[in-house]
Amino acid sequence: MDITRKLKIAVIGGGASGIMTVIKLREIGQTDVQVFERASEIGGTWRDNRYPGIACDVPSHLYRFSFAPNPDWTHVCASGSEILDYLRRVYDDFDIQRHVVFNAEVKAATYDGGRWTLETTVGTRGPFDVVITAMGILRKPALPDVPGLDSFAGTMFHTLHWPAGLQLEGKRVGIIGTGSTATQIVSAIVSKTSKLSVFQRTAQWIMPLPNTPVSEEEKERFRRDPVLMQKRYDDLADDFNNKWAAAIVGQAPRVYAHIERTCRENLEQSVKDPVLREKLRPDYKVGCKRLVMSDSFYNAIQQPNAELVTDRIEAIEPNGVRTVDGRLHELDVLILATGFNAHATFEPMKIIGRNGLTLEDAWKDSAQAYLAVAIPGFPNFFMIGGPNSPIGNFSFLMTAERQCGYAIRMIQHMVVTGIKAVAPKADATREFNEAVRKQMGSTIWSSGCRSWYMDKKGNIASWPWTFQRFEDMMGMPELDHYEQFDEAHA
Repeated sequence: MDITRKLKIAVIGGGASGIMTVIKLREIGQTDVQVFERASEIGGTWRDNRYPGIACDVPSHLYRFSFAPNPDWTHVCASGSEILDYLRRVYDDFDIQRHVVFNAEVKAATYDGGRWTLETTVGTRGPFDVVITAMGILRKPALPDVPGLDSFAGTMFHTLHWPAGLQLEGKRVGIIGTGSTATQIVSAIVSKTSKLSVFQRTAQWIMPLPNTPVSEEEKERFRRDPVLMQKRYDDLADDFNNKWAAAIVGQAPRVYAHIERTCRENLEQSVKDPVLREKLRPDYKVGCKRLVMSDSFYNAIQQPNAELVTDRIEAIEPNGVRTVDGRLHELDVLILATGFNAHATFEPMKIIGRNGLTLEDAWKDSAQAYLAVAIPGFPNFFMIGGPNSPIGNFSFLMTAERQCGYAIRMIQHMVVTGIKAVAPKADATREFNEAVRKQMGSTIWSSGCRSWYMDKKGNIASWPWTFQRFEDMMGMPELDHYEQFDEAHA
């Protein structure tokens, strides 16, 4: 038995999860790792999204790798560019470059003869013993289903494709959407536009989160005292995971009551006009949709040049947006802040598992995985951010590290035992997903709204339990829930 056996491992995606996966694999002596990144540089979400006002809604000192603390965050919540700079530093500090193939989009992954082969835009690569996907969840833009979308004569784009150098001064600007992205953009650009029309389909609950600068004195304290910085991380994790996240899944009713009261008071106290206030008042429970964090949106939407439009959009026309009341909202620029399809997990990549099973067939009814990280019939294939990952509960980097740790432990098991392949059993996967569906009814997400957490069939793709349960499940794989193959049967 060779406990130093080297596996050839492919990682798909060069964002935060992909960078972290390489580091964690090298810690266990697995150095034959290739990362396939579709773009020409690393960064994932924080590379691709460059719109004005972009920032994380998780506090800076919690939104970082556990192994790479950063004393120099400039604000309570970091901007997108600051997070990208952080990822680039980690990439350089840990010498990740030697593992990465850029401009290499993976078109297909096929399992045959016990190993995986990847078809990429730079040719066939492999075979690989293990594939780990780190592609992110919010990659495919969701466009509004509105007649005439392609007829607009002005400048129109989805927020993912914000044009470099776009000038908005003196322009009539429309934004379709009122989620987290839209609220950040509204706050950032309202003062530049001559007219800003915000087209709202559904009102959002907004939690006030003052994104104040971090003082130089505090940064210096963190530089001098790493223990103090770790305490900040631990305290934020406790607040975020054991209070806020627990409240959303029905485990902390007092905390939930506080969150609900804070959001309602924020609306009541921040919006002076009673008509506008009622337009901005959601008709669903706080937290059913992803809660928007902002201390500036309510002020921005009350500016003299801003208008909240709640009449349904009838069509897009060359000169603007026509609503069902017959009014044409004339625009120079139309911004589609309509979010992403969080359920297009691997599209357009084709994945073919054991005995020719395609992922498309495996997921024809719904996307189901075992513990959100593995799929029956797809040996040695692990996902960071798979179906039912905690996309609405915890800091994504904490989630990603735990899921990566689970894959690492399964890889270590293969190395130590000499097993060639592992895949979750169908009955274990079925039992897990049945438990998810049953537990989901206790969460706030099931209280009656429609959100991007839901797929087309109404299944909610998030984690319905506490962070502690997530950490426990990721920490100790139940090996009897796996099929384990030797070379002859892999």
